[in-house]
Amino acid sequence: MSYRDLNSFLKSQYGTKVYKIALSTPFSCPNRDGTVGVGGCLFCSASGSGNFASDPALPIEEQIRWGKERVRKKAGENPRFIAYFQSFSSTWGSIDIQRKLFSAAIEDPEVVILSVATRPDCLSEEVLSLLGELNQKKPVWVELGLQTANEKTARYIRRGYENSVFTKAVERLRRIGLSVIVHLILGLPEESHEDEIASLRFTVSHDVQGIKFHLLHVLRGTDLAKTDYRALEMEEYVFRVTDLIRYVPESIIIHRLTGDGDKKELIAPLWSGDKKRVLNAISKRIRESGLRQGEALKEFSKN
Repeated sequence: MSYRDLNSFLKSQYGTKVYKIALSTPFSCPNRDGTVGVGGCLFCSASGSGNFASDPALPIEEQIRWGKERVRKKAGENPRFIAYFQSFSSTWGSIDIQRKLFSAAIEDPEVVILSVATRPDCLSEEVLSLLGELNQKKPVWVELGLQTANEKTARYIRRGYENSVFTKAVERLRRIGLSVIVHLILGLPEESHEDEIASLRFTVSHDVQGIKFHLLHVLRGTDLAKTDYRALEMEEYVFRVTDLIRYVPESIIIHRLTGDGDKKELIAPLWSGDKKRVLNAISKRIRESGLRQGEALKEFSKN
């Protein structure tokens, strides 16, 4: 493997494969409830990008049990899990409810990591205090959806905050020892591969510990589906994402190389519904090109 992938990192830390349980909070998002905007980001589904998360109406203990059962048959003996609060903005709501949900997850003996997906503008002092407290028990990861560092694109997709908000959020999270994972989307409207490299450059100029690369896909019911957006072809996506690996410092863990939407809701690109095929194509290009994580970083210093 020519890059630091998440599975290998977790095995080195815990001696076994670690499985992710996708959980939900009952919270919404400031980009939906009118605080920042309504309707969410241009590409966001009705589930708040939590298409594979458990039902938020279920008690958290039931969500965890349900999540474990989904992978139990392939997990073997003594499985270990990441409790991943995925949908909407997981820190946008009652601090008491957050404490109840996050504590129940992190105190589960089979859970080794708490991962919380949220927005950079949803990190109050109360939230930071809670997450810092939980981090004393087990590692806490905070996942931030930057998506792009291009402010023009960010306005078009209705991200709802400026890059400076992201910078401040990372600084505050790292100050209390939390790991930060950043989400970047490839194939955003009107963005070139050079724009994606620039977004990655902005990202790695911060003290972040992980990156998730996503393919922009179109789901039914989203505002993106109402536009004339044309999705990337698979060959172009494979080239872009593998090329970006070359610009990621070796200290950063690459958590994912693509993202897939609910096949029942997927409009485009249809090829993304075959995730195994996409990952095989990515692995083939990495192997055949001999590229290595971080090998192009010197190009950043030239500009």
